[in-house]
Amino acid sequence: MNLENNITCSQKIRAIHDTMDVLSGKWKVSIIACLCYQGMRYSELLREVKGISGKMLSRELKDLEMNKLVERVVEDTKPISVYYKITPYGSSLKELTDTIAAWGIAHRELVKI
Repeated sequence: MNLENNITCSQKIRAIHDTMDVLSGKWKVSIIACLCYQGMRYSELLREVKGISGKMLSRELKDLEMNKLVERVVEDTKPISVYYKITPYGSSLKELTDTIAAWGIAHRELVKI
């Protein structure tokens, strides 16, 4: 059995399950991918992430905040403005979202969707 960096298969699978628990669902990776490029207001995210409902976006943003991937920023303006931005910890997922996007483009071309 080949142990890459002393990580066993079961340890790797457990780590993948942990990651999937945090990023699970249809929308989280898309939200993270959007926020990796710039902070966005709630309405901008709602427009950008096609098909997500307002209730689901709100729920997913709260979950991403809880996991310290996204930060809700309230600006003291009149009227108060709120936007969301990726945290430094969350930005560690940028390479992953870029890889997923590249794979999706290649796959779409391969199967001619």
